[in-house]
This record gives sequence, C-alpha cells and structure tokens, in this order.
Amino acid sequence: MMRLISRWQNSAGERVRIALNLKGIAYRYVPASSLEPGEYRRLNPQGLLPALDIGGHIVPQSSAILAYIEETYPDPSLLPDDPALRAEARGFAAHIASEMHALTVQRVRQFLRDELGGGEAEVKRWLQHWLGLGFAALEETLAQRRSPSPFCFGERPGLADLHLIPQMSNARRLGHDLLAYPLLLAVEQRCVTLDAFRSARPEAQPDFPKTDSPA
Repeated sequence: MMRLISRWQNSAGERVRIALNLKGIAYRYVPASSLEPGEYRRLNPQGLLPALDIGGHIVPQSSAILAYIEETYPDPSLLPDDPALRAEARGFAAHIASEMHALTVQRVRQFLRDELGGGEAEVKRWLQHWLGLGFAALEETLAQRRSPSPFCFGERPGLADLHLIPQMSNARRLGHDLLAYPLLLAVEQRCVTLDAFRSARPEAQPDFPKTDSPA
C-alpha cells in the first residue's frame, strides 16, 4: 500500500488526499511528525511536504504525485475529456500551485518577517496583494467558461477543484475576504459536501491537534 507522508496543515498534501479519495485508492497516511528526527529529509532531500512512498520510490511535490496517480489510476479521471478543457484545468491548478500557494507558504512568510524585517502589517499586506490577484484571476477564468458547470471544469470535481478548495481554506486562515468571488464560492459549497473532500480536511487527520474537552 502506498504511504502518503504529510502533515495535517499542508494544503499540498490535502490536494493529494482528495485525489486519492476521488479515485478510491487505498493509502496509508503517515504524519511527518511520527518519523524519527532526520528521517524525512533522508527520504526526501527536498524536505518539503508531501511525499508519496511507492514501494520505496519516494515521489516529492504534489504536482508530480498527482500526475503519477492520474497516469497509474486513470479511472475516474481528474481531468475533463475534452483536450482544450483538460489544458484549462491544468492551467487553473498550476496558477494556484505556482503563483499563489508558493508565495503564501509559512516558510516564505517567516523569511519576510524574520530575515527581511517585514512587520506583521507589511507581511499581511503582501499576502493580501498576491491572494487578491490570484483569486480574481481564477474567478474571471470561471466567468469566461463557454459552458458553465457545477464544478470548475465539468460535472464532477477534478484537478482544478482539489487545488482550489485547500487554497480557499488557506486564504480564510490568513484573513483574506472571499466574498468577491461568488463563482469560486459556489464550487466550494458543492465540494465540501463530498466525502472525498471532507475526509481530506486537516481536522480529519490523525495528527490534527486535539484540544482538551472542558470539564
């Protein structure tokens, strides 16, 4: 069985969990915190989460993992049947992974604050700027679709949707107002009711911090 090494608060790992769930693929979730000190870096020299362990073959980066999943388990596909729509879905997903998430990850924010001396207000302004540009572009992309659909690019959720939903959660956590993006919100409302998305949420993972119940 494949092992997915990740962390509860890792939106790239959440993308992969959603994909595995949508395809009904069995896997074992391994919290990175459960490994011995230094073991994850040894397995994955990049040191970034997530990584997929396929019988000892370690695949880093969610984009590579998702490509492997799609190629190895093609049904049901994460992409539309139409080649042009498939390309649009890939572009939508890439915009989130490369242009948005990459700029808002914790290590980037910490470097801005701690190494470059940016105060909390400056870092927040930086985040809001890039999140605003990114979500506005995604909203307009959906607005320009030739055939509107319940999910980003079709009648069922796929690659674009599994990138979008974790990024919207990240945006809320970072204080970004999403009310200006009604098309994105409509897609989110449909996705979050599905088991594939619910069971991939951070709070559904075994390493999610548990709070003590009140006496």
